[in-house]
Amino acid sequence: MIFWLVVAGLVVLWLWTRAQLRRAELGRFDLPVVGHVVDRAAPSEAQTGVLARTRELASIGGSGKNRLERLRDWMDRAGDGQEQDAATEPVVAGGVPGEWVVAPGADPKRRILYLHGGGFMVGSARSHRLVTSTLSRLAGAAVLSLDYRLLPENARIDGITDCRNAYRFILGHGPDRTGPADAVFVAGDSAGGNLTLMLAAWTRDEGLRPPDGAVALSPLADSTMGSPTWQSNQATDPILGPAAGLLRWIPRWLLFLGMWAQQRIHPCHPRVSPALGDLSGLPPILIQASGAEMLLGDARRYANKAQAAGSPVRLQTWPHMVHVWQLFGPDLDETREAYAEIAAFLDECVPRAIAAEARTAG
Repeated sequence: MIFWLVVAGLVVLWLWTRAQLRRAELGRFDLPVVGHVVDRAAPSEAQTGVLARTRELASIGGSGKNRLERLRDWMDRAGDGQEQDAATEPVVAGGVPGEWVVAPGADPKRRILYLHGGGFMVGSARSHRLVTSTLSRLAGAAVLSLDYRLLPENARIDGITDCRNAYRFILGHGPDRTGPADAVFVAGDSAGGNLTLMLAAWTRDEGLRPPDGAVALSPLADSTMGSPTWQSNQATDPILGPAAGLLRWIPRWLLFLGMWAQQRIHPCHPRVSPALGDLSGLPPILIQASGAEMLLGDARRYANKAQAAGSPVRLQTWPHMVHVWQLFGPDLDETREAYAEIAAFLDECVPRAIAAEARTAG
């Protein structure tokens, strides 16, 4: 009797999970996005060095907590020794540790909240200093790089809460005790791109001043892992592919339950799957992704759904690139191209921000 009760319970759980996944289906948004697509027959020569570093990352051994500590250490040291022309200053932003990254000549009233990637488990303000110093220099902005709480020591909602508190903080606080921001942006990569897209919708729902623009690099937009490129691009993604290789043999409904157990939030909830939420009324958003990475489908679905809802979201793609290639320095032609597009996008958003401030003051 107990055996059959267990079997019946598993069947009910399986049926319920499949129903949840059907409700989250976004296949109608898989069409190519009309927008910026780099046409390049082959990657630039510097890509060879990038691939060597990805192999170094993939070779980190160990298990459990030991491997996690080694991954975190590798990430933190990844940018050491690379030239960065910005000053860093520790800060506690709304109760959350982080650092201000300010390049020479940056305007402290023009601000970017940067949310690092790393699968919600690794990464830090230190690991992403090359990105944040580049953004500060190109955008002429002070960058607040956040050390939000990570898994598995904390719940997923803890990191989300940290990002929300830091956003409230950056609206009214800058480096050197400067007051309210003239322009404020949010940016992030991979897991941080997920948090960036979450914040864009959350500010709308909370009635807060929205970011004047947001930049998401290779974002995770759907935590149910529903896009077809999770499978089709595994072989061409040297960063996410090896890590996700075993997942392809696990039924999606079991992955759904595992994600729920690990993150303690329903995987379909817009807090962790921004693409499954209401994408109307969003601020301008720029998404960049590689045509070869597993998260390409997430970026494509999010952009198509947001555009259909009337939001000013654009997607830019580069072929052949690794996941978040913007992390690997200016030696790559593609990295310079990507940052030039980001700088141009932020400059487009600034006049709207300043005009809005002037109307408010008047």
